[in-house]
Amino acid sequence: MSLRAIKWSENKLHVLDQLLLPGKTEYVTVTNVEEGWQVINRMQVRGAPAIAIVGCLSLATELIHSSFKDKDELLKAISEKIHYLVTARPTAVNMKRAADQLTSFSKRLHRENVSLAEMVSLVIEWCQKMLEDDVSTNKKIGDFGAESILKSVKDRKVKLLTHCNTGSLATAGYGTALGVVRSIYGSGQLAQAYCTETRPYNQGARLTAYELVFEKMPGVLICDSMAGALMNNHKIDAVVVGADRVTRNGDTANKIGTYQLAVVAKHHNVPFYVCAPTTSIDLSLAEGKDIPIEERPHTEMTDVAGVRIASPGISCWNPAFDVTPAELITGGIVTELGVFKPAELYDRLRAQKL
Repeated sequence: MSLRAIKWSENKLHVLDQLLLPGKTEYVTVTNVEEGWQVINRMQVRGAPAIAIVGCLSLATELIHSSFKDKDELLKAISEKIHYLVTARPTAVNMKRAADQLTSFSKRLHRENVSLAEMVSLVIEWCQKMLEDDVSTNKKIGDFGAESILKSVKDRKVKLLTHCNTGSLATAGYGTALGVVRSIYGSGQLAQAYCTETRPYNQGARLTAYELVFEKMPGVLICDSMAGALMNNHKIDAVVVGADRVTRNGDTANKIGTYQLAVVAKHHNVPFYVCAPTTSIDLSLAEGKDIPIEERPHTEMTDVAGVRIASPGISCWNPAFDVTPAELITGGIVTELGVFKPAELYDRLRAQKL
């Protein structure tokens, strides 16, 4: 059984506080949009799919406990609040895409012959469905990625390297890149899953390692600076990472440190896969340089568990993400629709009318 980062039951939203992991498992109750914004911004919940789901469900729970005089007031509240949530963490496109889609859906309901109460109910149902759909999407990503990797190694078990956290804790369940690892493990073909610690926020050491241990998958933790040595001294069959945004040309933004892994993987002829739902693909942006890159507080670098480890007075640069150019994504981009080469991504998705 996989971990659950998001719980929705009886119209109540509970979010696993990932700042406390792995030492403590505690859920935060979110009752409105402002609380949703805070848990996203503080990274109590993180991962592009999970951010969008929590954002939308925080709106849903606020709507449940609010009253509106008419559909005009409701539509205005939905549009303002859902787009406010986008500002919590701007690099991940899933929240922006969900905001645009929900606004469009709400405008259609506003025009149609539905009552105020029906409009509220349908918007809440739309938000709830995201949770169910995400798990189904992730399982497809896991299976497509596993099939592609296993096809290239024939009958032997594989060793994979992943970065940051892309599992159940970053999604509604199962995971994207870690979903590929999970699918390969389920087939009995996983020899080892290596995870980087993912400084400065340690999502790999705190969260991915936690998931691997929790589900009894064979895992090994390495420092970020060990990836080159690992590929040089051990047979790594693929690197699998997630993405917070993918542009038209196949460039991808992911957790800081991803780009250097792609460079090292290319040098060692290790296939490099980016695993993401189509909700993370932003066809409005031509290339990676157009992606807004969030910068995080310096204390994430200078402090560990509230204890200062860096020399006082030192300046810091702390981007949360970097951009991996399409030409380094040698394995492909794994989506719920299949595995695509970056160069074919735009045409294939346009054919699907996405």
